[in-house]
Amino acid sequence: MNRTARLYALVEELRAAAPRPLTVAALAARFEMSTRTVQRDLQALMEAGVPVRTAPGRGGGWSIDPEMTLPPIHFTADEASALAVALAATDAAAPYAGAARTAAQKIAASMTGPASAAAQELAARIVTLPSPSDSTVRAAVERALATTTVLRLSYVDAAGRESERAVEPAGLLTADGRWYLIAWCRTRGAGRGFRLDRITAAASTTERAQPHDLTALLRGSAAAGAVPPTALAPLAPRRDPSHGP
Repeated sequence: MNRTARLYALVEELRAAAPRPLTVAALAARFEMSTRTVQRDLQALMEAGVPVRTAPGRGGGWSIDPEMTLPPIHFTADEASALAVALAATDAAAPYAGAARTAAQKIAASMTGPASAAAQELAARIVTLPSPSDSTVRAAVERALATTTVLRLSYVDAAGRESERAVEPAGLLTADGRWYLIAWCRTRGAGRGFRLDRITAAASTTERAQPHDLTALLRGSAAAGAVPPTALAPLAPRRDPSHGP
């Protein structure tokens, strides 16, 4: 059994036993491996962000939170190739690019057989010209969106004028390969779009922001016709028909 298959099997064994913990000795016997190998693999899973944890002492052992993990997912070769292309298109300057990379690592670790071979073969034939990015700005934008807090930023507009803004984030817009933060600008007293690559500095705060409807802020702008990407439809909350549109 290769290492990728071992890691996958360990996760599934812990999921099947959850919430009961399993000892390293029990896992070693189950998979006919040394306790040292099992211990090393469990540490690797923890370092990769898999929600495994260990409890010392009598009755302790290793366990996993089943609500924080996915059951086995079997990709076709075409689906695996599509994932490779989608992840390659995630520019380092895009929001949540760091999370996309760790998600890619977890997906790659779970794939075996033809799907894994197809993704690896295609990944070897994709190259990109990286664009400069400011991880500090991106992290501040991500945090403000996740926590619905006010964001303070320095922004350079299309004419090269720099200004200081305090904004209340409403969402993200992607168009023509660019990412925009759509927010209520307290400085201008109106909805505004801020191109992420023109934000020269950003600092998150702990001040709660007022909720703003993304569609309402876009109304009357050049992006008024923006719609949710179809690829994200399965993730979007389903509306209750009784509540109307």
